[in-house]
Amino acid sequence: MVDVAEMDEEAFFQRLYVEHRKLYSIAFSYLRSEADALEVVQEASCRAWIKRKKLKDEQAFTPWVIRITINCCMDELRRKKRVFPAETLIEEAAQEMKSNERIDLERAMDRLKPKYRHAVILKYYQDMTTAQIANVLQKPEGTVKTWLREGLKQLRDYL
Repeated sequence: MVDVAEMDEEAFFQRLYVEHRKLYSIAFSYLRSEADALEVVQEASCRAWIKRKKLKDEQAFTPWVIRITINCCMDELRRKKRVFPAETLIEEAAQEMKSNERIDLERAMDRLKPKYRHAVILKYYQDMTTAQIANVLQKPEGTVKTWLREGLKQLRDYL
């Protein structure tokens, strides 16, 4: 295997392309918008290319790029909190009228602390194991298990 820092642009983006579908689904699960998810994946790809020299272990490429994608999602969510166009407020008011299980689940997920939300999304939306999640979040497996348990407990309470 070639060291990531030594990869040429074509090889790097070929490797990134393999992960594209997974990155998009993670971004979509956070942002719930196709356009925003595509934009975040593009931003994450650019950040990964710029910071590729910091990744020493080529085996850690997938968790590393997932972590970058999650960070981009969190940046986008923070940015959106600051900007409230009037049209979004009207749209949200219309959505308040709807009440089905999916919307209730999305609202409950929004109320979770980010660390719990990260663990739950990666486990149940991406079918990752606790070991893989621990690798992506750079936390011990025991911590991830605790976050999953607490996140599910809070979701049950909210629902």
